[in-house]
Amino acid sequence: MSEIGNIQWFPGHMTKTRRLIEADLKMVDAVVEITDARIPESSRNPILDELVGSKPRIMILNKCDYADDVSTALWRKYYEGRGITVITCDCRSGKGINKFLPTVKTLLKELIERRKSRGMIGKALRLMVVGIPNVGKSSFINRMANSRKTKVGDRPGVTRGKQWVSIDKDVELLDMPGILWPKFDDQLAAQRLAFTGAIKDEVTDSEALARALGELLQMDYPELLKARYKILCEGDILTEIAKARGMLISGGEPDTERAAAALLDEYRGGKIGKITLETPQE
Repeated sequence: MSEIGNIQWFPGHMTKTRRLIEADLKMVDAVVEITDARIPESSRNPILDELVGSKPRIMILNKCDYADDVSTALWRKYYEGRGITVITCDCRSGKGINKFLPTVKTLLKELIERRKSRGMIGKALRLMVVGIPNVGKSSFINRMANSRKTKVGDRPGVTRGKQWVSIDKDVELLDMPGILWPKFDDQLAAQRLAFTGAIKDEVTDSEALARALGELLQMDYPELLKARYKILCEGDILTEIAKARGMLISGGEPDTERAAAALLDEYRGGKIGKITLETPQE
């Protein structure tokens, strides 16, 4: 695996978010955790299990249109085996979003019945929505609210502060800022996050990052790479892509910097194919 250096990225506002989550958990009936279906485990915040405890939880494997369907099914089974309700969806296309409200009402059926028996009619179910930057949390909330109530950005850390969003007469979502753990103890997870753009590109060497991604894809999805770039996958991946695409600098040398940008951009945009970078077996 190519060496991309040690990744450390933890803006101060995320420390604050942990405190906010601890304080606001008392106000909610369940927690909705948004993850990236291409890297389900790497895109989770490890402190969430500890913070959420026994509170009912729904995990949304977002960006499923970009992930390998076989791997997504394995991940779903893995998390359901740990008592977490799982929904697969793609917030960009809207696929699977319609399963959310029925799932919430099934998960919280006992609470709804209990409130009804006490005459607490009309009290909305309140759910906290959490997720690391760039997993599609704001896109999910916008889809559910059918409006542009939150500012959505491709760049990590765009959503600021917390806000309540009403998505149904019976359901309210508490949108929390994206949180990422303070220290990347697992550099492999950090690397996968960098591949998907969840970590700012400015903190990594983009050529080394793209080369590492290319090596991974050569091992696990060689046919997709060959088909996309019309290459043999026999040498340096960036050199091959640059030559195949006519990306040359003075003297006819391959422009590996441009090739790196193309590979990362096209992987993140789902243009290479449906790819998952980790499995439950790992």
